[in-house]
Amino acid sequence: MLCQYVRQFGQKLVHRRPLEPIEESESPTAHLNILDLVVLGVGRSLGSGVYVLIGFIAKLIAGPSVIICFLVDSLSSVLFGLCYAELGARIPHVDSMYLHSYVIMGQLCAFVIGWNLILSLFVGTACVAKAWSIAFDSLTGNHISQALEGTFSPYMPSALGTFPNFVVLGPLLLITGVLVLGVPVSAWIIKVFTSLNILIPIFMIISGFIKGDLLNWQLTEQDYKNTSGSSDIYRTGGLGPLGSGGFVPFGFEGILHGAAIFFRSYFGFSVIVTKGREARNPQRSVPLSMVISIFICFLAYSGVSVALTLMVPYYQIHHYNPLPQAFFHVGWAPAGYVMAVVFLCALLYSLLRAMFVLSRLICAMADDGLLFRGLGWIHAGTHSPIIAILASGTLAAIVALPFELRDIVEFTLIGIMLAYTLVAFSVLVLRYQADQNFSKNKKTEEETEMGPVTEESPSGSIPEARMSNFLKSLWFPGSTIPTWKSGQIVYGCAFLLVLLLIILSLVLAQWPIQVFSGDSVLTTVAVLLLLLITGVMVIIWRQPQDPSPLYFKVPALPVLPLVSIFVNIYLMMQITSGAWVQFGIWNAIGFVIYLGYGIRHSLAGNDEPQRPASNSQT
Repeated sequence: MLCQYVRQFGQKLVHRRPLEPIEESESPTAHLNILDLVVLGVGRSLGSGVYVLIGFIAKLIAGPSVIICFLVDSLSSVLFGLCYAELGARIPHVDSMYLHSYVIMGQLCAFVIGWNLILSLFVGTACVAKAWSIAFDSLTGNHISQALEGTFSPYMPSALGTFPNFVVLGPLLLITGVLVLGVPVSAWIIKVFTSLNILIPIFMIISGFIKGDLLNWQLTEQDYKNTSGSSDIYRTGGLGPLGSGGFVPFGFEGILHGAAIFFRSYFGFSVIVTKGREARNPQRSVPLSMVISIFICFLAYSGVSVALTLMVPYYQIHHYNPLPQAFFHVGWAPAGYVMAVVFLCALLYSLLRAMFVLSRLICAMADDGLLFRGLGWIHAGTHSPIIAILASGTLAAIVALPFELRDIVEFTLIGIMLAYTLVAFSVLVLRYQADQNFSKNKKTEEETEMGPVTEESPSGSIPEARMSNFLKSLWFPGSTIPTWKSGQIVYGCAFLLVLLLIILSLVLAQWPIQVFSGDSVLTTVAVLLLLLITGVMVIIWRQPQDPSPLYFKVPALPVLPLVSIFVNIYLMMQITSGAWVQFGIWNAIGFVIYLGYGIRHSLAGNDEPQRPASNSQT
């Protein structure tokens, strides 16, 4: 009885959501070229939200070397994008990372990815709302914040901000109302705000060439000691010294920490994967347009960083409202006010887009029964998921109202990095599995479940012979196409590789100087880990790959997904312990919901077709 219960429980965890095969008439028309895909990718990725973090990272974490942070993120985004493109090719009519994981990897993986994407989206929404309130307050001469601080500061706990920022409720209520009422966002509004997101970096870069000073990249520690501190109330608090000067005042650790915080800057390029099936030549268009769009975004973000750090010494940058304040610093007050107004409008659009995606993701998970089904209720008149929208706005307000921006910005990072890691892991193991049919096909599922039986040895086999055959199959597979046995070998090796990469990343993150300086113990450990990783990777490489044709496949398997996994894990190690504690609490809450509600109310084992959460882009 207990074994049967455990077996059923395990089947629910790995249950994959079946999809109805699309009709030929529903197949998209191939009409997009590389330029079309690049425009889509840049339009979705070049959001104004990242400009909020540039000042924070430049002032307190990386200094002028914030430019290198974007370079690191660009490279890691290319690796993830190529992996995500193959998932999109396997299920081309699904446009959500959550749905991809549900169809390919199963229910538990889908819940983990969806739950952590919710975390990333609502905290990101809170950050944008917080930045909007600070930019708006700067237009009033900081009178609102000064009044709130004088009233509430004596009563605020030390773990929270210096005052509750009620201004953040304004944009959140406005966008929540727009989404609840189902107000259509016309194409020209999208074009206007997309143009603003493009004009902001262009104007900032030109201003940096005019008013920038290269001496601001050669500052010393004595320079900021001789400079009076900022008089605004968004001060640094107890964040420690402001670096040692020069272009890299916080060292290599500052660059890695800043790269971790900027990690999701390019996430919007996933729209290229969604639209890739509509490209005329997806094998060439998808990877090329992805690389080009990421490169354009890198030029924009790094250009803004160059201009900002040349216009203002990094330790004098307003860490929560950097761009408008930079113009005030160089004496361009009219430009500062114009930039503040444009910045407010661009942030509102970013807030609208973030809350729209968040509400659709919550609604999709509620429809699947992984979250409370009431969250998926859609109003018959406006066709809006009202409960999900209200939940999104409430979550963002709870975080943005009492906390400082610096206290919540890292909270969002671990979840998105974990999702990226799971995507790369999925690509790694799926390529080596037997041909899988993700459509609604009961027979295929039953045959897959019976696969292990056909691989079992006769009951009279000698254990030593079985072990010998197993070891031989690691290097000399008995088939040129994937089998259940070779697939299980890859699964085991992949999990072992992730464990080894975690240990290696931990060693490199905690003792980097000792490892590279030749410490006998730590250097030996790192070398042994690299040798083990290489050996296990070769075993995976020797296994047969799925020959099924796809419009795009990740090149250089298994190296490229493993490099992506390593980069993600290593950047995760740069996150502070406090953020890890918050992340653990969030996921503990999630597993309570999943084990107490989701696993019993989900459609595991139900063959009824489910409607896709289209346009979620998560």
